[in-house]
Amino acid sequence: MKKQQIKLLFNIFITFFKIGCFTFGGGYAMIPLIQREFVDNKGWVKEEEIVDVFAIAQTVPGAIAINSSSFVGYKIANRKGAIVATLGVVLPSFLIIVSIAMFFIKFQNHPIVDAIFQGVRPAVVALILAAAIKVGKTSIKDITGAAIAVVSGILVIFVNVNVIFIIILGAVIGVTIYKFLPNKAHKIMAAGSDKGDIC
Repeated sequence: MKKQQIKLLFNIFITFFKIGCFTFGGGYAMIPLIQREFVDNKGWVKEEEIVDVFAIAQTVPGAIAINSSSFVGYKIANRKGAIVATLGVVLPSFLIIVSIAMFFIKFQNHPIVDAIFQGVRPAVVALILAAAIKVGKTSIKDITGAAIAVVSGILVIFVNVNVIFIIILGAVIGVTIYKFLPNKAHKIMAAGSDKGDIC
């Protein structure tokens, strides 16, 4: 293995390890961190590509954090990249949860521990909201996209429709527009490409 490739794999591992260490609240809270590190800071993945990664990670079985890290790692450095990215993002959680499991029963009712969780929960909500806004800016390019986002949100929040059905519905609408409204589809895709070039 070349020295440059080893350095890249190590960099991927360390980056995902850091993300894994400081992500509270699950995979959705990890989205803005992944986007900032791999799109903004390192430029390894384009902004529109990372949105597609999150969409795919949500549609397949498994945790979105692991799916996203595996996909991004594979895109950067193929199979080895996927392996080290997945190990990097999983290892902190594994080590922390094993440590917590050893001591949590003794301290779970301690006021300081309870105060920590009371402070972390609102921060997690803010991270998820930030992720939604960032992904929305990249994904919603016209009134049709905005309508799909609003209707999807209503169906999930108020009607309690399964997320899988929402994703399938979005895909069907996208294919329908591509098939029957090619001019509109071309404008939407062109807008996405222009935005990606700017980034």
